[in-house]
Amino acid sequence: MLPQIVLAALSHTAGLSRQQQTGSVPDYPTAPAGNPFVSGWYADPDTEYYEGPILGLPDRVTYLDAFSSPDLVHWTKHPNILTIQDVKWATEAVWAPAPIARNGKYYLYFGANDIQENEDADGTKVGGIGVAVADRPEGPYVDAIGAPLIGHYYNGAQPIDQDVFIDDDGQAYIYYGGHSHANVAKINEDMISIGDLDDNNSGNGTATRYKEITPENYTEGSQMMKRNGTYYFMWSEGGWGGPDYSVSYAMADSPLGPFERKAKILQQDDAVATGSGHHGVIQVPDTEIYYIVYHRRPLSETDGNHRVLAYDRMYFNDDGTIAPVKMLVHDNFADGNAIGWKMYGDRIDNWTVAGQHLVGGCKDDGLAMLDTNFTDLVMNASVAVSNGTSERSDVGLVFRATNLGGGSGSSGSSFNGTAAAPAGPAVFNGYYAGISAAGYVVLGKYDSNGTMTTLGQASVARLQAATDYTMSVTAIGSGIKVYLGDTNDALITATDSTYTSGANGVAVHAAAGVFGDVSVDKPT
Repeated sequence: MLPQIVLAALSHTAGLSRQQQTGSVPDYPTAPAGNPFVSGWYADPDTEYYEGPILGLPDRVTYLDAFSSPDLVHWTKHPNILTIQDVKWATEAVWAPAPIARNGKYYLYFGANDIQENEDADGTKVGGIGVAVADRPEGPYVDAIGAPLIGHYYNGAQPIDQDVFIDDDGQAYIYYGGHSHANVAKINEDMISIGDLDDNNSGNGTATRYKEITPENYTEGSQMMKRNGTYYFMWSEGGWGGPDYSVSYAMADSPLGPFERKAKILQQDDAVATGSGHHGVIQVPDTEIYYIVYHRRPLSETDGNHRVLAYDRMYFNDDGTIAPVKMLVHDNFADGNAIGWKMYGDRIDNWTVAGQHLVGGCKDDGLAMLDTNFTDLVMNASVAVSNGTSERSDVGLVFRATNLGGGSGSSGSSFNGTAAAPAGPAVFNGYYAGISAAGYVVLGKYDSNGTMTTLGQASVARLQAATDYTMSVTAIGSGIKVYLGDTNDALITATDSTYTSGANGVAVHAAAGVFGDVSVDKPT
């Protein structure tokens, strides 16, 4: 069981509404300061907007945290906004929170105790979906009714993974369900009791409260949103602990459905991450800017519980359908962190983030690497040499790298928890493109002994120390090209098929380097 869980993120009067007034709307293709965008093992996010974006995120543990942001770049952690000590009937865990506000109060719906159908049938266990209430978005929250709001199986749906939605007419609905069944029910205006469904009855004059709406391939993770009068029911498919976890959706004219599966819109990308699912949605108010916020598993992680939080842009087609979401890799270090990066080399403690740049230096070779595995790629970054100790001092980009080794550790990625290994120069198998203030650009390939074979070199006049240069690399099949500055002409063109895929990052060689605005993508 993990030591932490997440719930909601929020922002106050300095939030998106003020940004819109000043024209600074957060309009990004992906999290600009990198995914994961907060540090820690977290899962099952849900979102709400309280004078700014609020984001929810949990995993099955004994307390819930919250994160808030005024700009979707800088995040503040609000720990322990709800714990099992606050919910007397929650004896095991709380997870998957869903936040919403009404009538000046803030409500938090959550799953607890992971009740199973046989335990419900014989009454041996209390569990299900609870509701807590607070006077502020960041809590503290207290149990609103002292018992589960939904504490039994109806229509075969496990009472977990809820989302609460308030329609334009003021009617609130709860969508939920695990074990491959989904239900919808009305929530009364008090937000702490279940109402009757007016248009659906049992046939014997008794009102029905829980209507099954299970679409094809539904597993869990219900989510509802409305856009231009259309209701979008979204859910997770596949196994939560496996790489095939994903998100699909349906569209309907009514909040009660029927919901017919349209398509899968978010799934693993073997170059970026696996296990992508259980999401929330952020809409920047009064805009068509939408983000899908979800958890995913870094490529090198094998533990099913090791999940991190990410968001990417969600686009709609002209007919209202949702385009497939693309996981993008980008980090401009604007949050002051290097979350998700891992450092290798003799002086990993020298890697810092300053002035929206990643800064590092080693007496031998040092690496800062992302957990990626691109084959064909386009990689861009700003690169600068601060100083060097020899004629061969250079800094640059690493790609298709495997067998990373040497002194290793992590920086800005507290969720990783990896301690620094014994000091030593970083080693890897892969390609490297670097620049030197001595006036050259070099492309080479490294072997695991730390030996570089030069594939190409170009002299460049007027290269200045401590000056940012835009460096770009394209690698398509065996063809590799290196660019410097805003030009369509490659400085170096080479053909080599030694390495076909691997991780991406930056490197220093007997020098100090400064890197910014790093991005990696597949060629179009």
